[in-house]
Amino acid sequence: MSTFTVNVIGAGLAGLSASLELSRNNIHVNLVSAQPSERAQSVMAEGGINAAMNTMGDDDTTREHFDDTLKGGAFIGEKESIEGMTENAPLIVEELIKLGVPFNNENGKISLRYFGGQKKRRTAFSRSSTGKLIMSAMIDAVRQYEARGLVRRFPHHIFEGLDIRDNGCSAVLIRDNYSLKALRLEGPVILATGGMNSLFPGLTTGTTVNTGDVTSYLYSIGLPLSNLEFIQFHPTTAKIEGKRCLISEAARGEGGRLMILRDGKPWYFMEEKYPELGNLMPRDVTSREIVMNSEDGYAFIDMTGLPSDTWKNKLSDMREQMISLLGSDPVKDYIRISPGIHYFMGGIYVDKNHKTTVDGLYAAGECACRYHGGNRLGGNSMLGALYGGKVAASSIEGTYSAATGNRIEEIDIPYEYTDFVAPSCVTDPLVSAVGIIRDGQTMEASLRTLNETDPSSFTEADRRRLLLSRAILTSAIMRKESRGAHYRTDYPNKDDVNFKAKSVITYTDGRHELKYEGDES
Repeated sequence: MSTFTVNVIGAGLAGLSASLELSRNNIHVNLVSAQPSERAQSVMAEGGINAAMNTMGDDDTTREHFDDTLKGGAFIGEKESIEGMTENAPLIVEELIKLGVPFNNENGKISLRYFGGQKKRRTAFSRSSTGKLIMSAMIDAVRQYEARGLVRRFPHHIFEGLDIRDNGCSAVLIRDNYSLKALRLEGPVILATGGMNSLFPGLTTGTTVNTGDVTSYLYSIGLPLSNLEFIQFHPTTAKIEGKRCLISEAARGEGGRLMILRDGKPWYFMEEKYPELGNLMPRDVTSREIVMNSEDGYAFIDMTGLPSDTWKNKLSDMREQMISLLGSDPVKDYIRISPGIHYFMGGIYVDKNHKTTVDGLYAAGECACRYHGGNRLGGNSMLGALYGGKVAASSIEGTYSAATGNRIEEIDIPYEYTDFVAPSCVTDPLVSAVGIIRDGQTMEASLRTLNETDPSSFTEADRRRLLLSRAILTSAIMRKESRGAHYRTDYPNKDDVNFKAKSVITYTDGRHELKYEGDES
């Protein structure tokens, strides 16, 4: 049995997937998280997970899943990684079934629904609580290895830093949020820390506990980030206290229709403009159409025509959520919606093995940039997290030995309290510049504002958040085209000659240095 230990930071789907893969192969895991897995962002995923299971008579194939993912990502996703993810998707869903996920089924075959950017029914689902049920199964699976001593949980612990020497990561530094005691955990590290919600307070469907602070820390010490300019807005969200309430794409996958009232009459604009996919166009296109066609940035989703069986067997939990949080019953009422920030395609730069540019340091899930290119297809987030965590873990297996070490020691490092969200002087210029529709003049003005911001009274975490905000704006300004979720009125067309590539930005000697890299495949 191996005696070295891998430190997994984050206990959502990517972190649990990595932990399960490692512990199944008798590798010890320290699983560190600010909150219990039951409160991870992954629990909030609703609509489903993509896999070309071909149970609905659509003649679907993994190759078509690959093609749709690459196209949906505006052709800058990593082909080899996308191919691995889509080919393994049916196996991942089958494994989840074995773990006890109660996917909807018909006549003993798994049910699949339509999702945005895909012509085939490919999205496996458990009503509209798929993330919660997948997480429950994964939590139980990992707990079996906790009971055997292979997984050690560090709940209510936060990331403090890394021990990096000679371009190798030998340990991670964490702190207990209750006792404030700091620890050094020896061994390689997999980061699974989610998106950058702290920079967009009140505007995201995700939790602000996913601050993006680990990403900003890595950037501040010179590690590259990629595709930061690509921020996904989900077309159908509604404002609630402190965040946006997601109305899952499952609503449209089951027949919900987007519309705008014109002279008091419904105009189903997506069906008129895009007759082939209609309401299930990719999220970047749909969000832009809502903003460009409505007077106030709002539209409605009409679900009043859905059959009662659909509500009972597929969307009952969604209906309960809307009645509870929005005060409207979608069976009878049009639901007022507008786009909200839902996913960050960009993040930590990793290779096909999910390794960063530092030996012993890996990243997976939403914090890493690998599969989604310029726009993520709905149904690919949980798939990317599960597959990415597994790839990162597999990359570590066989690479390290008992000599790597597994010591845990208490250390003394300064403590500084930081709020979950960045200061308004950091967030306001960023929010105003990198919306659904952008222009160079506004982005450059916002970057100047951030460059003139005095960080002397900031915490160290907020100084790093300011740095990350500048990197996002720099990435968006430098991409002088429109591609995927990055749409500019001053450059409204794709430029495949200069920009059909991922952006890679690095902070070196006090400067943001950006370059473009083609698909390494």
